[in-house]
Amino acid sequence: MKDNFSKQASEYSKFRPQYPNKMIDYLVSFVKNKSVALDIATGNGQVAHKLSRFFETVYGIDISQNQLENAVPTENIIYKVAAAENTFFKNHEFDLITVAQAVHWFDFDLFYKEVYRILKPEGIFAVLGYGLFSTNADSDKIVRNFYHNIIGPYWDAERKYLDENYKTIPFPFDEIVTESFENHFTWTFEELIGYLETWSATQHYISKNNQNPLDLIYDELKASWQKNDMKVTFPLLLRIGKLK
Repeated sequence: MKDNFSKQASEYSKFRPQYPNKMIDYLVSFVKNKSVALDIATGNGQVAHKLSRFFETVYGIDISQNQLENAVPTENIIYKVAAAENTFFKNHEFDLITVAQAVHWFDFDLFYKEVYRILKPEGIFAVLGYGLFSTNADSDKIVRNFYHNIIGPYWDAERKYLDENYKTIPFPFDEIVTESFENHFTWTFEELIGYLETWSATQHYISKNNQNPLDLIYDELKASWQKNDMKVTFPLLLRIGKLK
């Protein structure tokens, strides 16, 4: 598993969008027993925190100690440093296992073998994520040019799985057909730039060129943002399955 986010852990915690409660409620509705849940690659703990309302105990694991230091502290959440493909848990321990916006970084074969080991036979496995947001037509053109052309060459190869809405990831489970969800926000310009700065390709560009690529679109995007509505829509990705 790659660690692309330790360096900007606090920004990630501040600017990454949350998943709506409606989507989490829907996911949890498929889980019969709500004793122990695990959120893998928990990052800032946003999904673990939402799950903690339903489960007696929630574990959140991540390979980044920096991310966990920015995670939401909650009484019934236990955060630990661990890799997705090689955890320290007992066999058949979890009623629910989630992975949000991270499965594309994993070694699929090793990861799914581990999920089969630690998920209870009647448990639920779920992949969550979100695709490229859309906004007003004028700002959309600027953002999409930034995404595809300016930082396009700096995306990791694994990003394609998100561009394909997680439909092309291996998914060796009995899949449950799910409803579709979207997330809607009204963002200030600071929130927009903050989010674009958390993109791994933005950080790769900075590392390689010693320049922030957002400087190339900053003024144009700011003018566009301030004269249009500041609404943002994220397509949400959700795949739910049971052990075969």
